[in-house]
Amino acid sequence: MNKGELTKAVAEDAGISQDQAGKAVNAVFEHISGAMKARDQVAIAGFGTFHAKTRNARTGRNPATGKEIEIPEKTSAAFKPATALKDI
Repeated sequence: MNKGELTKAVAEDAGISQDQAGKAVNAVFEHISGAMKARDQVAIAGFGTFHAKTRNARTGRNPATGKEIEIPEKTSAAFKPATALKDI
């Protein structure tokens, strides 16, 4: 399912126009990403938790040359599904 299909399904289930559903879906995604950028987590009961995850800096190896390189610290988005979602 892509974003367009999700918007259409929300519109049908909620009995609203696709334009209104699109605005609602976009608002949800914007608030989730905004919270994660602010290092807050978003917990949705029965669905899961969105949070920012930081990987520590480390030493890696260039596979082509074998030379060691420093890999910087990186923060990325992470999702932990709720137990109900894990049992699909």
